[in-house]
Amino acid sequence: MIDFSTAWASVADVDGWMTDGQARALYDASASAPEGGTIVEIGSFQGRSTIILASAAPDGATVTAIDPHAGNDRGPQEIEGYADDAESDHARFNANLQRAGVADRVRHLRMFSDEALGEVAEIDVLYIDGAHRYGPALADIRQWGAKVRPGGTMLIHDSFSSIGVTGAIGRELLWSQRWRYVGRSRSLAIYRADTGVSSWKNAGRQLAQVPWFAKNVILKVLISAKILRGREWPY
Repeated sequence: MIDFSTAWASVADVDGWMTDGQARALYDASASAPEGGTIVEIGSFQGRSTIILASAAPDGATVTAIDPHAGNDRGPQEIEGYADDAESDHARFNANLQRAGVADRVRHLRMFSDEALGEVAEIDVLYIDGAHRYGPALADIRQWGAKVRPGGTMLIHDSFSSIGVTGAIGRELLWSQRWRYVGRSRSLAIYRADTGVSSWKNAGRQLAQVPWFAKNVILKVLISAKILRGREWPY
């Protein structure tokens, strides 16, 4: 295991969307997996979050990073049309993992998340940061979330920020009696696979994030319309 400060420093020059607080949440979740456990990431881009997860992974744990590096869903406002960047993203992903010293801890599946479902059985820690549109986000939460063991953790990036991801959360998790909402670090929501979850209390804690979600949507509209210039895309 690599300590958090070292891991965070190692991703300073790696492109991606992850705050230090979000990195800490990912690191702690990965570190909580049992020895020999299974950690899965959906959406790796150039390896920023992958490095954090792999740095914290216990001995013998498997870190599976799923990303097709196909030039689509690369980040905010980069949904498709970036095929020319696909190979460079893939090369940078591998180079970044090598430079951080975690390449031997990561199993990369270069495929779309729905194509990789048969490659992984049960999961201890699941991090979802794939396509942010409603349909793909819902499929990832539903299909991959079903693989998480009782007591396991699911983290979802762009929660209460992306309209598609938030809609998927509302559909699948808002009234869930299996997934307990633990909290969030900005747009990184943390859920735990639990039993006896109070659906009303759980829903209330998630609905309390709606004002923050509304603020993010307004900011994105203003940034996209170039009314707010020089403002960072909220994540």
